[in-house]
Amino acid sequence: MPRGCPCFAPQVEEIKELDFRHCNLMFVPEEIYEFEKSLEELYIDSNNIKDLPRPLFHCQNLRKLGASDNELCVLPPAIASLASLEELDISKNGIVELPENIKCCKNLNTVELSVNPIGKLPDGFTQLLNLTHLYLNDTFLDFLPANFGRLTKLKILEIRENHLKSLPKSMNRLTELERLDLGNNYFDDLPEVVGTLKNLTELWVDSNTLTKLPPFIGKLSKLQYFDGCKNKIKELPTEMSGLESLTDLHLSTNNLKSLPESLGKLTKLSTLKVDDNQLLKLPETVGGMKAMEELILNMNDLQELPPSIGFLRNMRHLNVDDNLLLELPSELGSCSNIRLLSLRGNKLEILPDELGRVSHLTVVNLSNNRLKYLPFSFTKLKKLQALWLSDNQSKPLIPLQTDWDEFFQHRVLTCFMFPQQPRIHDDDVYFSDGESFHPSLWEEERRTKTQIAFDVRESDSEHNFKRTDRKSVV
Repeated sequence: MPRGCPCFAPQVEEIKELDFRHCNLMFVPEEIYEFEKSLEELYIDSNNIKDLPRPLFHCQNLRKLGASDNELCVLPPAIASLASLEELDISKNGIVELPENIKCCKNLNTVELSVNPIGKLPDGFTQLLNLTHLYLNDTFLDFLPANFGRLTKLKILEIRENHLKSLPKSMNRLTELERLDLGNNYFDDLPEVVGTLKNLTELWVDSNTLTKLPPFIGKLSKLQYFDGCKNKIKELPTEMSGLESLTDLHLSTNNLKSLPESLGKLTKLSTLKVDDNQLLKLPETVGGMKAMEELILNMNDLQELPPSIGFLRNMRHLNVDDNLLLELPSELGSCSNIRLLSLRGNKLEILPDELGRVSHLTVVNLSNNRLKYLPFSFTKLKKLQALWLSDNQSKPLIPLQTDWDEFFQHRVLTCFMFPQQPRIHDDDVYFSDGESFHPSLWEEERRTKTQIAFDVRESDSEHNFKRTDRKSVV
């Protein structure tokens, strides 16, 4: 048979995916063009590429193009020829403008443009009607197109770290939107259109200049995650109770002085972070948040915790550092699932015996208080791995001794760190373990194993533990 017969011509291998990420490339590899008819996915992210050459856009079956983290300054108008393109990632470049004819890429469903000095979106961008995921973080945007609401299939919209002050009213058409990230912009008020996005499950408005949350936020009944940290919010509306699906509420670093009683109706809330505010008290209804697992209250002005906190039986982490607590409610002992309890920097002089019933306690921080001793019930905390009594404590666990409280006539636990001395705030001066007691005692403690072993012999009579006959707990 003749050698020139086309039946015996060498077949070009069909390659559908090529990955050139992190290859220190200066140019798009020319071998890519050999597979222009079969190539569907191309990844050239994290290189030093400055241009996308014309032949690249002959790969008309390309569905996914990743070119993030390069040195691109232009997205060529030839992008319009990639009619099959579904996913485009050109984030972390220096692109200053998008071509108008990007509108021809009708099949695009995911566009990642973050970290580019784009400034504004071309009018044709809103003709990408199949978009479901759009990322425009840190793109120097001052506004969104008035007809942005045409993108009705959007499920995820991230536009944080821009210069936005408002949203177009047409966004009320984004009925399928599930995640909206408006963080780190210039919003003084939450745009009213947000209240119409009934399918939202995540809303981020952190690092703006909000002074309040509007009542319409209560209409977002499907919302599960809300982040309003680092604003100037002074109060929350009672309508917050309408957020019946909410599991995470983050309001750190605001100007809150109180929380509404209606917050207790959020029965699915598992994480509440209101640290670094000006809270004077918690609502008694806090006990209604039965699903609570993480309650972060540090850096407020709380002088007490409500007894209803004892109903939070699922709580695993409670942080009330740097408040003004004078005492703890005995009901806290009913929160038997707490693993981490942090109470540093308060004015506590005594702890309730009921804390010994919190059997899962693993880490307890009591440093910078005014405690004279610990309840003897701490001997029941068999899972305890760290008990911090001082900021400069050299070991997570310090051996404790039994002692006798003459005033209350019961056994207590003590060690060389008691009674605690208030921290000197002016110069932030701390005493190390070695400076807080006599050197001879330091040598004795150094030889002691770094574990707590409690003597819990119930048969011993109370008088055996009086101060005149103190025993070491070994």
